[in-house]
Amino acid sequence: MTTMAMKATWSERLSREQSAGAALAIFALSAATLLGAWYFEFVLKLAPCPLCLEERLPYHVIIPLSLLVAIAALARAPRNLIAVGFLAIGIAALCGAALGAYHAGVEWRWWPGPTDCSGPVTDFTRKGPLIDQLQSIHVVRCDEAAWRFLGLSLAGYNVLISLAMAAIAAFGLRARVTAA
Repeated sequence: MTTMAMKATWSERLSREQSAGAALAIFALSAATLLGAWYFEFVLKLAPCPLCLEERLPYHVIIPLSLLVAIAALARAPRNLIAVGFLAIGIAALCGAALGAYHAGVEWRWWPGPTDCSGPVTDFTRKGPLIDQLQSIHVVRCDEAAWRFLGLSLAGYNVLISLAMAAIAAFGLRARVTAA
């Protein structure tokens, strides 16, 4: 094997490992974020508003896709396939950042939020008048941050996390494209 062939093989291996590492970092970050959202919801009992639930949608795309991209990179899948995977992850992460920015803007009252809110009317079989059940429902508002840390709400942190995932996806994409 010539020196040029050895350098090309080493470069391809490094690129594949960088791509897999980037995809696994995205997987870990997105899974931890979704688990954190569930922690706030089910352990701390901070019910999510409708916008909060919409902000979780990109994570449901990013988590399996990032795992597939990592496996594809390690299995020596074609560069173009991995590049398309990173591109899709980046787009989903930027959509998540946009949703988070919109929600944070609603919380800061920079623009109006959605007019519809929903409450958990789940048990119509309980005894007692329906009006009493409806009055006991706590509707979660999109324009009120349920929790803040260092001035940022969960929507604000979602923006930062989504932008970080988009940046990591760009790194993984660059690693695959420059190895060509």
